[in-house]
Amino acid sequence: MLFMARMDVTFPPHLTPEQIADLQAREKEYSGSLQHSGKMAGIWRIVGEYANHSLFDVDSNDELHEILSGFPMYPYMKIRVTPLAKHPNSIR
Repeated sequence: MLFMARMDVTFPPHLTPEQIADLQAREKEYSGSLQHSGKMAGIWRIVGEYANHSLFDVDSNDELHEILSGFPMYPYMKIRVTPLAKHPNSIR
């Protein structure tokens, strides 16, 4: 099952620069492991925003929820998920 997720991050003002740097480092490690496993099929930055579009290839809605809630920045994210289906004009 393919899903596109838009993830917008907003850190609360009480977080220190060190706490934010730690979250960013853990986030990079977590998303890297998802990409290596193939569960995260791609990630793209949205120009001018602290946000991304990510493509997930998972077996179920529950698996996607588990993956998304595992992101270290999850408490500071607004996530919009769009299920995807193959387009009849697709040549791939």
